[in-house]
Amino acid sequence: MFGLPLSFTEPLLLAGLLSLPVLWWVLRVTPPRPRRIEFPPTRLLFDIAPREETPSRTPWWLTVLRLAAAALVIFAAAGPVWNPLSGLAGSKAPLLILLDDGWSAASSWDARIRAADELVAKADNDRRGVALAPLSDPARDITLMPAGAARVALRQLAPKPYAVERVDTLAAIDRFLKGTGDVEIAWLTDGVDTGRGAEFVEGLGKVIADRTLTIYEGGTPSPLALADAENAAAKMTVKVLRTDTGIASGVVRALDSKGSPIGDARFSFAPQSPETEAAFDLPVELRNDIARLEIAGERSAGAVQLLDKRWRRRAIGIVSGATSETAQPLLAPTFYLARALSPFADVRLGDRGVAPQQAIGQFLDQKVPMIIMADVGSLSPELRDRLNAWIDQGGVLVRFAGPRLAQGDDDLVPVKLRRGGRTLGGSLTWEKPQHLTAFAGDGPFAGLPVPKDVTVSRQVLAEPDAVLATKSWASLEDGTPLVTGEHRGKGIISLFHVSADMRWSDLPMSGTFVEMLRRIVDMSGYTSTPGPGVASQGSKETVAPLHTLDGFGVFGPPPSTAKPLAADYRDRATPDHPPGFYGPAEGPLAVNTLAAADRIAALDASPLHARRATYTNAEPRDLRGILLSASLALFLLDAIIVALLGGGLAALVRRRAAATVLAVGLILAGTLMPSAIRAESADDFAMKAVSQTRLAYVVTGNADVDSIVKAGMAGLTLFLAQRTALEAGDPIGVDPAHDELAFFPLIYWPIVPGAPKPPQDALNKIDAYMKQGGTVLFDTRDAIDAPPSENGASQTPGMQALRDILSSLDVPELEPVPREHVLTKTFYLLRDFPGRFTNGQTWVEALPHDEEEDAASRPARGGDGVSPIIITSNDLAGAWAIRPDGQPMLPLTPGEPKQREFAFRAGVNIVMYTLTGNYKADQVHAPALIERLGQ
Repeated sequence: MFGLPLSFTEPLLLAGLLSLPVLWWVLRVTPPRPRRIEFPPTRLLFDIAPREETPSRTPWWLTVLRLAAAALVIFAAAGPVWNPLSGLAGSKAPLLILLDDGWSAASSWDARIRAADELVAKADNDRRGVALAPLSDPARDITLMPAGAARVALRQLAPKPYAVERVDTLAAIDRFLKGTGDVEIAWLTDGVDTGRGAEFVEGLGKVIADRTLTIYEGGTPSPLALADAENAAAKMTVKVLRTDTGIASGVVRALDSKGSPIGDARFSFAPQSPETEAAFDLPVELRNDIARLEIAGERSAGAVQLLDKRWRRRAIGIVSGATSETAQPLLAPTFYLARALSPFADVRLGDRGVAPQQAIGQFLDQKVPMIIMADVGSLSPELRDRLNAWIDQGGVLVRFAGPRLAQGDDDLVPVKLRRGGRTLGGSLTWEKPQHLTAFAGDGPFAGLPVPKDVTVSRQVLAEPDAVLATKSWASLEDGTPLVTGEHRGKGIISLFHVSADMRWSDLPMSGTFVEMLRRIVDMSGYTSTPGPGVASQGSKETVAPLHTLDGFGVFGPPPSTAKPLAADYRDRATPDHPPGFYGPAEGPLAVNTLAAADRIAALDASPLHARRATYTNAEPRDLRGILLSASLALFLLDAIIVALLGGGLAALVRRRAAATVLAVGLILAGTLMPSAIRAESADDFAMKAVSQTRLAYVVTGNADVDSIVKAGMAGLTLFLAQRTALEAGDPIGVDPAHDELAFFPLIYWPIVPGAPKPPQDALNKIDAYMKQGGTVLFDTRDAIDAPPSENGASQTPGMQALRDILSSLDVPELEPVPREHVLTKTFYLLRDFPGRFTNGQTWVEALPHDEEEDAASRPARGGDGVSPIIITSNDLAGAWAIRPDGQPMLPLTPGEPKQREFAFRAGVNIVMYTLTGNYKADQVHAPALIERLGQ
């Protein structure tokens, strides 16, 4: 209404506002003038001062006050609701929920799931079928299911760590709509277009035809993303992307491989700019240690940029055997090499006046990972041995041809060379310069575009043999190799069959030359032989996933669907290759959600004819009580003002009787309407409680305890839906003093030390609940503080508070859960009942002594043999509590393997025990139980 999150349950009652002008006229009516009758004795009364005076007109401000009070009553009767649930059109057709669940949905995932849950709840109230269609899974069949099953399936969804291709799901949506007919559709979009968004919008419009569509968008912060990290010469930079102008600035944090912070970089967007840059001005040694960049406060895989050794600025030594550097430095091979390498590496040139062999020895002493030798001829045997040992340990040697290399004869080349070279007009002549052909598909240059303007006029030739083709990384059109290379030990040796300057080829002047050197630099520091996490597929190495990111940007074990990828993989993350680290732990390969060239934009859904709704983080709030209280206050204020104007309360009663009657009537209406609201609220509570089987927990008033217990009961409910046939509804918090307890089979009561003892009325209701077959699970949550003593007594504050509560209840005799108690085998076979702690004791009602001896002849008891009270101190709800992203809320003590799993199993047994009673104590089930035990 008027752009506000406000609606009315009875909007027709707002027509009562039309009566305000009539009420204004009534309030201003004055009685007729009295008739004057001549009566001589009245002359004596002229000198008597009047004790009170009545104005002829009501003051305007008092009229406004009364009109405001009446308007508040009318508004309250119309049922105003702040933050109302909105979205659906009220159709009776089945509901299809399209859910964006890529990385861009992670930052507002809770709001998206809350909106979907509200839609499912509305459909459940209308007895409508629900179909869920997460847009990340195009192969998934879309089917209708009951609302309860849809709610369970909804809670099992999580955002994916990669971009979702919405277009791929159009075929499944089309099949579902054609098979179902009339369907109401709700699209819960994240508002981000990572590519092909317009294509999906156009296709969706054709598929849904004239069906009702509601699009949820806005109301949540737009996501931020990182892409295109670059470790430049002076600083490391990374692009920060956004889809709208909602966020203007922030911080990017740099972390090392162990998660320790290295530095922060602030960023700010220019007005209307979709991207900006964050820069880390750090020493190169610190920048080389960065393994992860992330946007502070942003929860998504897209806000994380992982870095591996390819982002490190490697020190590269360049040695030239030519003598022209001093005379013509701009034409020297070192000039072209330094310019090509400087954007992504730290270039070190050999000292002037130092022989090439001495410069190579200096670089080996400095342990640089890569050395480039431009036209260096023969080397001494000692230096060749040092270079071979350096290559075996992982060094990368790149050589460029020239006159000296063409006449030399050594084994520091990947292929055997012919003496001399091939030139225009020589013995091995070309009629014209040769162009390059496609790069080898299994080499480091695979995927690079072939430059059409690069020609080669001279080269050194390789002796043809059986393995020459496997060592050729780049070739000319006539098939002769241009670049060859091979692995030796853990390192690589490569040869450019042309010079590093412009004498033999114009390759050094092309952009392809820079990319070729970049690819080779990326290979430095990696093991080339298969090791842990590295496999070989023919001639191409692959690396297995090490640990990957989930949709929220948190590291975890790789999913079962993750597949190995090529060791030179450079693309963005996909469902088969989620973002994370791949390969050996000492040198992993990083895969990111967004590739360097990727950008994001706001999704334009305006071509679709759809209703619009927004996400909201606030709960609906009924405003009737506030408005009625305000109107009552105004009427009381009116009464006080009238009393003061009339000279006292006696005058108020005598001369303002009508106003008093009106005020009393409105006060009574204000008193009765909240009662009606409370009655309606109680009815809503009852309808909600009986619509599905639900677990309950006592609201203690301690916000921290209540939030953990609520999350714990929700986690147990979800576990029950996943492992059993019970699809329970959301747990409900109860106040024993006011709420009806008979609707619930089990009530979990967390004991808070120091909390006031509940009123006796509440304890009486609890006592009646237990006697009528209900079960109360008391949890003192303090097993870690004081293990049970020899006599079973405990003096912890929680146990003292529990004893104070139980002193007012008719509690039966208790005992620790016996080994053969039915509670240990209702669903799972258990020996104990761990929670967040494991050393606490669990107590139940003691069985009669003859019950174990003659179980078949024992009489039926109230509750079918279920103990009305269970006491533990292991903090069961703390172990069950899970966050909305599916992660545990609290750590366990001592944190043994599968402790949380067994805590959930204990909860399942307790719930099944309260629902099914002691039927498993019947001997009919003994053979099946013995068979399960393997006896």
